[in-house]
Amino acid sequence: MISFAKSTKHEYSKPMTTYTEITNIIAFGMPGGGEWVILFIIVLLLFGAKKLPELARGIGKSTGEFKRARDEFEREISRSEAEATQPKETKKIKESASNTQD
Repeated sequence: MISFAKSTKHEYSKPMTTYTEITNIIAFGMPGGGEWVILFIIVLLLFGAKKLPELARGIGKSTGEFKRARDEFEREISRSEAEATQPKETKKIKESASNTQD
């Protein structure tokens, strides 16, 4: 339910909503137990029993690939951040060490 805040000029000036009301408007939330059963039956009817293991395998592979890409991205960001925060003298020492090895 929407309530109104009282102000000094007008008795009811602007609407104030609660966090629960906003959450209910924005998202419906996760499905419950019965809803999962209905979703499973719909998927089973759409794809058939033979295709479900293939779909699950494909979803698992794509999830694993996504996690690997995310981890690699985080490592790259951390490495770049560490390089950017290193003092210039340390960078020069590393560059000269790599040049002498060549």
